[in-house]
Amino acid sequence: MTVAKGLTNGAVPMGAVIARQQIHDAFMTGPEHLVEFFHGYTYSSHPLACAAGLATLETYAEEGLLTRAAQLQGYFADALHSLRALPGVVDVRNIGLVGGVELEPTAGSPAKRAFDVFLDCYEHGALVRTTGDIVALSPPLIIERGQIDQIVDILGQAIRRA
Repeated sequence: MTVAKGLTNGAVPMGAVIARQQIHDAFMTGPEHLVEFFHGYTYSSHPLACAAGLATLETYAEEGLLTRAAQLQGYFADALHSLRALPGVVDVRNIGLVGGVELEPTAGSPAKRAFDVFLDCYEHGALVRTTGDIVALSPPLIIERGQIDQIVDILGQAIRRA
């Protein structure tokens, strides 16, 4: 595995690519003097963006935000899966603090039920996302148990009204 090719002086990469060895090798067969994954964006390596990225990584480490998801995932799963028995719920699934509640589509109007739930949740103080007939949840890593309860309660009420 190639990691942070060309970084020196303790520099830390702020991005990564994971690829199967076969795909990696296909891109790494060019001349030594060329960049393998050539790309560029207007703000690439902008000092302010880099400082913000590094400060964010420091905050994640100092406040244990990456391990926080592991500590709350069971609580989140239990709360989210409590919606499974509601009318119109087809499936509930999650991994870590990311979850989805799949809803039965409204006949002739795919994604309408989930959009109605989205609007209802928003009107009651919870912002969720939809993708088709799935209500998607990905709360911030700073979330507390009480806030999980609040989101799931608002979502459950919205599903009942839909």
